[in-house]
Amino acid sequence: MYTLRQNRWMALLIGVLLVCFSAICLLLQNEQANKLQNKSNMHLNRFDSISLSKEKAAPAQAEHIQITSQSSKQGLPLRLQNVNNLNSWKNKSKAVFIESLPAKSPQAKTKLEIAQLNAKPKATKVETSHQKKLNPQLTPPKQLFFSRTQLLSPSEQAKSTWQYSVTAEDVLLLQRIVMAEAEGEPYQGKIAVANVVLNRLRSANFPNTIKKVIYQKYQFSPVANGRFDRVKPNQDSIHAANEALNGKKAVTDDTYYFLSLKLADDLTVHHTRTFEKRIGNHSFYK
Repeated sequence: MYTLRQNRWMALLIGVLLVCFSAICLLLQNEQANKLQNKSNMHLNRFDSISLSKEKAAPAQAEHIQITSQSSKQGLPLRLQNVNNLNSWKNKSKAVFIESLPAKSPQAKTKLEIAQLNAKPKATKVETSHQKKLNPQLTPPKQLFFSRTQLLSPSEQAKSTWQYSVTAEDVLLLQRIVMAEAEGEPYQGKIAVANVVLNRLRSANFPNTIKKVIYQKYQFSPVANGRFDRVKPNQDSIHAANEALNGKKAVTDDTYYFLSLKLADDLTVHHTRTFEKRIGNHSFYK
């Protein structure tokens, strides 16, 4: 205070500075207010142009456009009310459009249902014909009849030199080895795998039961890697095994080996045995 009393000109200078600072603050506030108002005017002018363009398409918008043009001169509150009116008009237009959509004709619906009903018997016929192709023999035989060189069909049992009694376990094991070895292979390839097992059963060079043939060491890779114990036979594998047991043959009776040249680690059979035929990914050898 003493300093201010001694130097009164400093008090005047401070007063002038405060007045200038206050004036600057007021100017900045006015500029910000003007910018906000200009932005709101720009947005509302866009709504005005939209409403003016829609006046030609819908007479119901004439009153709304008039209110919008007047409110642009009266300030921000009236403009916001105009925006709300525009939104409500849009909702009404959508409702009118939805109501004006034509309903589905009952007659067309009836025709569609009739077409679906007519399609079902065709699908049933296709499924039935497919089952007939896969289903010539549903029941595996109780006895297998062998000559010295081949498996005989039940009708040829008079020519047999020895017989083998088929158990339920034998049937299941044969179906599982077909599934494990030939899943994804052609149906004839599945029958051929079953033929190889039965050919080994007949031969004196291999074990004398289906179970022992399948579990013989180093013969079937699914048995070695555990896949054989996990698989569940599908319909094709079941039918293929049953057909093979009833005498259906996809390879000759002296075919004892098969392998996939793409997957096999040991190609000894490929290099030492006589090639019989190829079915799918499997090559069969005598």
